[in-house]
Amino acid sequence: MWLLARSTPSLTLLLPGRVFIAVLLAFAGLAVNAAGILAFRKAQTTVNPLKPANASTIVATGIFARTRNPMYLGMLFELLAWATYLSNPAALLGAVAFVLYMNRFQIGPEERALAAKFGDGYAAYLIRVRRWI
Repeated sequence: MWLLARSTPSLTLLLPGRVFIAVLLAFAGLAVNAAGILAFRKAQTTVNPLKPANASTIVATGIFARTRNPMYLGMLFELLAWATYLSNPAALLGAVAFVLYMNRFQIGPEERALAAKFGDGYAAYLIRVRRWI
């Protein structure tokens, strides 16, 4: 994102309060991420996204009642904070790339593994709660 911003200086915007906005987005990202991790810990299930087969339960309360992927959403907020700090619309391409990559290579496979493990209960959760927000 930094390289995109540096390679397109003519796109850089004068964004009053950009540092304040970036800090707010960063703290929001940390809070959303922490809420997801704490919910997993409370449910005593794995936080490791690389091993969805190790999940012991479907967590559908707290932040997981609003988004199926709070940790990834928190990371997205962090990227948006960085893009805001850079004040260059080209930097937003990093956040877009993150969402596209995560949907295809991380979230999709996770959802398939969890659907195979938890069946109808997970299918109902997918219908009730959106992937991101």
